[in-house]
Amino acid sequence: MNKWITLVVGAVLCVGCSAPFSQSKSPMTRPSFNADSAYSYVSAQVNFGPRMPDSKAHTECAVWLVQQLKRFGAEVTLQQGRMINYAGHEQQIYNIIASFVPQGSQEERILLAAHYDSRPWCDEEDEYSQRFQGVPGANDGASGVGVLLEIARQLGIKQANNEPFTPTDIVLFDCEDMGTPAFYTGQQRENTWCLGSQLWAREYAYGTEMPLDLKYRFGVLLDMVGAPDAVFPKEYYSVQFANDYVETIWRIAQRLGHGRYFSAALSYPITDDHYYVNTTTGIPMVDIIHYDARGNAGFASWWHTTEDDMRHIDRNTLQAVGEVVMSLL
Repeated sequence: MNKWITLVVGAVLCVGCSAPFSQSKSPMTRPSFNADSAYSYVSAQVNFGPRMPDSKAHTECAVWLVQQLKRFGAEVTLQQGRMINYAGHEQQIYNIIASFVPQGSQEERILLAAHYDSRPWCDEEDEYSQRFQGVPGANDGASGVGVLLEIARQLGIKQANNEPFTPTDIVLFDCEDMGTPAFYTGQQRENTWCLGSQLWAREYAYGTEMPLDLKYRFGVLLDMVGAPDAVFPKEYYSVQFANDYVETIWRIAQRLGHGRYFSAALSYPITDDHYYVNTTTGIPMVDIIHYDARGNAGFASWWHTTEDDMRHIDRNTLQAVGEVVMSLL
């Protein structure tokens, strides 16, 4: 996952001042979410091997994801396209879109997203010989997808039982982590990260493939949400474009007892999939992402290395994130 951080000077621009949900501080009823199930979905992805685009593992994982989402009762579509990668070559993109819409519902939808590819290079490794291996991507990629698969399972149960929930689309973005490797010495191109979300956002805003009446109230992106010591700050772009929803999500986390993960600290801007959704489509989207802004630790020491494996996935963190997101639905 790209995490080149752009240092921006200036005040945070907060969008709106009224909260979109109740500000009650009373305890919340815990929504249904099974961390063991989410953990198993993370593990299943990792077992395919590094899911670098154009690899066998990537293709097999994509097929498995589609199968799981259909099994849960979602209407699944595959968005295909091409984007120019860091080296100036066309890169094939396969975004997976799963829709859960209660029968007869006319409400605006909620957009949930994560990326399912993993980085082709361990370019944060100290050992040069290891930098050309694929990242296992347990936390960076698989954790967000694992949480969303369990949410999809829960929505499928609600859908089958005609229980109420907000219409929800889950988008699994491809080629998020294809950004320019640290060791690349060629021409430096802009916007080489988050190719799948750039394609999705461009098509949503300007294309003809998506229904014109497809409206989203807001979106939530999950990225690196499985570490045992996870810290989710209020990310700069999220606050700039979707501050009302940042405040709502962090308030829900406190009421559910998950405040230890959801920090009040403001992080630097992080170029992630939500940036392109926010700036291209106008859909306010929040990034829940592990970045320790409190102690200047930043990303985990094993980020973009061979050690991003199941040793760094914790059920308690998955449970916390899953419950917070399910409460929005």
